[in-house]
Amino acid sequence: MTSANGTLDLSFEEDPQFLPLAAKLRPKTLADYVGQEHILGMGMPLRLAIEQGRCHSLIFWGPPGTGKTTLAEIIASHSNAEIERVSAVTSGIKEIRQAIDSAKQRAIHQQKRTVLFVDEVHRFNKSQQDAFLPHIEDGTIIFIGATTENPAFELNQAILSRARVYTLKKLTEENLAVVLAKAIEFEESSAVSKFKIKIDEGAKKQLFASASGDARRLLNLFENSLEVIEPLNQQKNINIETVIKVAGDKIAMYDKGGDAFYDLISAFHKSVRGSDPDAALYWYARILTGGGDPLYVARRLLAIASEDIGNADPRAMQLGLNAWDTFHRVGPSEGERAIAQATVYMALAPKSNAVYMAFSRAKELAKQTSDLDVPFHLKNATSSITKDLGHGAEYRYAHNEPNAFAAGECYFPPEIASTQLYEPTDRGLEKQLREKLNYLNSLNRNSNEHRYK
Repeated sequence: MTSANGTLDLSFEEDPQFLPLAAKLRPKTLADYVGQEHILGMGMPLRLAIEQGRCHSLIFWGPPGTGKTTLAEIIASHSNAEIERVSAVTSGIKEIRQAIDSAKQRAIHQQKRTVLFVDEVHRFNKSQQDAFLPHIEDGTIIFIGATTENPAFELNQAILSRARVYTLKKLTEENLAVVLAKAIEFEESSAVSKFKIKIDEGAKKQLFASASGDARRLLNLFENSLEVIEPLNQQKNINIETVIKVAGDKIAMYDKGGDAFYDLISAFHKSVRGSDPDAALYWYARILTGGGDPLYVARRLLAIASEDIGNADPRAMQLGLNAWDTFHRVGPSEGERAIAQATVYMALAPKSNAVYMAFSRAKELAKQTSDLDVPFHLKNATSSITKDLGHGAEYRYAHNEPNAFAAGECYFPPEIASTQLYEPTDRGLEKQLREKLNYLNSLNRNSNEHRYK
């Protein structure tokens, strides 16, 4: 099958008849690997450590089919260690203790190390993860965890401080071509097969596309294709129609709580911010195809309306609210289209993060100056006592001033009177707001009644 490197075993051992092809081709050595050159290339630290049999505790983070399990087995083999396997899907504290006990007995009676491989380690809760710590510390186990989720969010910091994280990548098309060539060689050399295999270029491309960088899936599709084809003149011909039929509809990669979720949402947001309606619609459709909630996208659009568009086009906020309301009133079919409409509008709307930045600066300034008193003229005279104290004294009621603007008045504490937070851009409506703000500032500067002159 594939290795954590997205590699594949080519030691053509006779395996039990009913093992899937991916299991028969599981790599046994680094020489059998395909892919993951960024961590297993010649001279890379991890490769050197494996070759020298001195591997450390580590975490493999990557998508399915990139060979995390296989690489753990290769590490154990090169380290002359036994491997204990625990799956967080089916195991609990009991299984963890049994694996640790076996490792201790092995160390005492056989003077042999143990690699403890924990698949889907992110599914263990924090207390279960803590159970590994003392045994990593005292060297009872070489801990290898495998996860498809971001370790920074899913694993204890204590685990992360003791185990180096290696990121595994999807296999490239070139990697998959090598895997496929090895699989063809294996099948043709099998004592059972006795036929040649021919795959046209279109079928190969379809296999690679359907595999999506997953060597296991590639091998399963190849094997399934062989099973549905009758040999003709001692040859099996795989064409694109066969691959499409075997592959079926591709299942979208989307986990509502995982990295795929955040990656798609991030791509959507950045496409709208970057004024690309086509890409924004594509990522929106990807989210829907994966079973995502369209209303989550609607909520993100409202965030975009205030963060990335702001006062450059205040209509964006209303259109986002209208799309949300439409979804609730008419249901998903038309509602999803309304959200698509809002997506296109916001992608093409003029952009400004001036309000977003101004509000961020305001919050920071408020934290730094929270001890400043409200000036007396801005306080309310709520009683005769507060009136005698001067609350509200000399306050200028804007509606009684020319153009309803009290030129020279200041609404900040005197210590920060010259503060300017909002800096409008020259895009969309904000260009007019900037001109208005500049005009008001000039009135303030030229006023003879400036409060803090």
